[in-house]
Amino acid sequence: MAIEGADKTLDCLHMMCPMPIVKVSKAIKEVEVGQTLLLIADDPGATPDIQTWSRRMGHELVATEQEGKVLRFLIRRTS
Repeated sequence: MAIEGADKTLDCLHMMCPMPIVKVSKAIKEVEVGQTLLLIADDPGATPDIQTWSRRMGHELVATEQEGKVLRFLIRRTS
């Protein structure tokens, strides 16, 4: 997979909505502004959830990739 070099990784495999959003909301506060958080999930609803969450919270969704059922989201903290 191409996403590399995140400042923090959050494993949300086998967690269903709303847990990935709950966890990412907490984890983004653990990185500095400008740093990145890699979220790994397998909930099919994670893609629209993370897109909406990033937009609403003002963070940058840098990259999204999927390999089989595993989704990876690279999010940059902007505030």
